[in-house]
Amino acid sequence: MADRFEVGPGGRKQGVFVRGMDVTVCPVVYFPDQRLRRMAAPVTVFDEPLRGLAADLLDTMRAAPGIGITGPHIGVARRVVVLELPGDAAPVVYVNPELVRVSDETFRHKEGSISMPGVVEQVERAVRVSVRYCDSEGVEHTEDAEGLRAACHQHEIDQLDGVFWIQRLSALRRGRVLARYEKMRRSRGAEG
Repeated sequence: MADRFEVGPGGRKQGVFVRGMDVTVCPVVYFPDQRLRRMAAPVTVFDEPLRGLAADLLDTMRAAPGIGITGPHIGVARRVVVLELPGDAAPVVYVNPELVRVSDETFRHKEGSISMPGVVEQVERAVRVSVRYCDSEGVEHTEDAEGLRAACHQHEIDQLDGVFWIQRLSALRRGRVLARYEKMRRSRGAEG
């Protein structure tokens, strides 16, 4: 639980004191911001600023809270994903992730986004995927995933490609999600 929030220089970042540790929570980009529709650029330099971005993403994701986040969620158009799923021993940073194999078998999974808080909907995703990515040091890996982790990879890679999760819904279901989101936004505005 956060004890205090401070807006940093220019309002770009918020320093948050959490359980005796300084962390960085960045402002989240909210739907319908067009930055969520742009393709993120590949990372070409694996350095300390990249590792700092990964740490900022993790802190922001935990504060949201969420289980996955990308650079575009905080307005950084770089192909960086952080996942921390229930049961994980540690969060994982995926740099320049790409799907190299996707199963034909699909399942429906409840999804949402920290960029559209408060609404979720069932999205059809492949049950199993293989993802090629680099870690924050630039070492290449391949990961086979299924179930929730496979759905998260597909969701976050979509976001890196400028495909916001509601674009995977039928027009009718997308309309319902947008109506629920707008209603929530109006009610929050009335509270503040």
